[in-house]
Amino acid sequence: MSFTAPGREQNFVLKHIAEIGELAEHERFAGASDDMVEAIVEGIGQFAAGEFAPINRIGDTVGAKWDDGKVTMPEGFKQAYAQFVEGGWASIDGAEDFGGQGLPYSLSALILETCGAANFAFTLCPMLSFGAIEAIHVHGSDEQKAHYLPNLISGAWTGTMNLTEPQAGSDVGALRSTAEPITEGEHAGKYRIKGQKIYITFGEHDLTDNIVHLVLARTPDAPEGTRGISLFIVPKYHLDADGKPGAPNDVTCVSIEHKIGIHASPTCVMAYGEQDECIGEMIGGEFGGMRAMFTMMNNARINVGSQGVQIAERATQQASQFAAERIQSARAGSGDKAPVAIIEHPDVRRMLLRSKALTQAARALLYYATSSVDRATLGIEGAKSRAEILTPLIKGYGTDIGNEVASIGVQVHGGMGFIEETGAGQHFRDARIAPIYEGTNGIQAADLVGRKLGLDGGEAMATLIADIRSEAREDENLLALANACEDIMRWMASGDASIDDRLAGSYAFMTMLATATCGMLMKKQHRIASAELASGDDPFLKAKLVTTRYYLDHIVPEALGLKAAAMGGADILYRLSSAELAG
Repeated sequence: MSFTAPGREQNFVLKHIAEIGELAEHERFAGASDDMVEAIVEGIGQFAAGEFAPINRIGDTVGAKWDDGKVTMPEGFKQAYAQFVEGGWASIDGAEDFGGQGLPYSLSALILETCGAANFAFTLCPMLSFGAIEAIHVHGSDEQKAHYLPNLISGAWTGTMNLTEPQAGSDVGALRSTAEPITEGEHAGKYRIKGQKIYITFGEHDLTDNIVHLVLARTPDAPEGTRGISLFIVPKYHLDADGKPGAPNDVTCVSIEHKIGIHASPTCVMAYGEQDECIGEMIGGEFGGMRAMFTMMNNARINVGSQGVQIAERATQQASQFAAERIQSARAGSGDKAPVAIIEHPDVRRMLLRSKALTQAARALLYYATSSVDRATLGIEGAKSRAEILTPLIKGYGTDIGNEVASIGVQVHGGMGFIEETGAGQHFRDARIAPIYEGTNGIQAADLVGRKLGLDGGEAMATLIADIRSEAREDENLLALANACEDIMRWMASGDASIDDRLAGSYAFMTMLATATCGMLMKKQHRIASAELASGDDPFLKAKLVTTRYYLDHIVPEALGLKAAAMGGADILYRLSSAELAG
């Protein structure tokens, strides 16, 4: 099935939800003019459809290959990545001082969304680099920035983040990798890195001539837990006197994982210092590792939320094309007994409309989050706190939507959806990782109720609820959901709810709050589309009225039913012993 970037939809959301025109009024983002934004939307759409989409299938069927520590990407990938770099798509929001274009983060998110819809697994490569760039830009020394940022921003090199170890999983504080200070010789002032990391996305590949790893490790006598962790820049190859890749740096890809999806994204087991010659330089100060790493992780969590939009868009496009072409059965109630395209049948229409509404809601939430980050960059009051609240919502709810819509896509295909040749199964398999990595969605929910409820003394969350109410106006379902969210927040903040109670209800609450926020954004789009449609007939705007109305009338009421689970407490979860629950 072919792929076409949803350019009209993206422009609409960038204009009315991200309000990118308002961002462009500030000198920092003056380059994001209307013409520039439209050109970027059109250009990346053409690029993704022409370069990334055609190799999506070979990425799944052939995948990345490991041999003796080296990873080779499938045919066509190296050329497509070179075109990505040559087109300047990697540098959209990079700092101008280091060769970037200095445009809003929202436009960087647009690049990832479009490319990821065309080729989900491949787009993980630049996605991780963006996080490494952010960490070095915020926490690196002037020398480190000069050495690494120009090539990372251009895409000539790629970056990774190395947290997880076999024994630690999501408990980063349990890591054992070490960093011994070097006091003599050519590497004096740097550190000898030793340890193993797992689940390192694009930790090894043949797309670029260097890979810059950001590695968490412990210095000697460091405190236990996350307090004792430091972060290190560890390039695959040492830099020579001219700043170019030179001798190998004792960094080895031991293997790559065999996964149910994202086969074109090599998930690597990385070994550092097997020959005791792996050299790294500290970034962010001793014991500042988690602070520096969270700069990467917050960036990555929003970008993973984007992956939910990406896979939902691609799955919806494929399901819609199939439904329009697949002829089967007469339409019920019709006097004509001739078989029709399955898109004429009510339940297929329900699935397609639900997919479109969910995808558009997730996209609106994505650009609402990224534009809040942009506003925080500009120092606009309240923007940083709003971005912090929206981060677990887009990561958690966005990726849940990606999984639901990918599953619906298989269902629309019927039996053919379960056959690999149709490609619908690839979207379903690829989507499943997104709720897991960069902090599982359960961790996102725990973050929401553990840290974000009390942000700014509770004012940040109260302001969001007030904004939802303001946009909802006469919409009873959305108002009821906003009120339910406020009831849950009040209960969680009271002495009646224990920590276990809050965590037990956190996932349901996250879904409710995300749905309410999306409801606000869909209601705003409905209001704007209605006003614009008054001046003439426009199929896009007519469709927008239907998808937004479907979300408000069908999906928002579903979330109201989660209130009981959100406030049900933890008692029922512990009525069985661990042995009984596992038995």
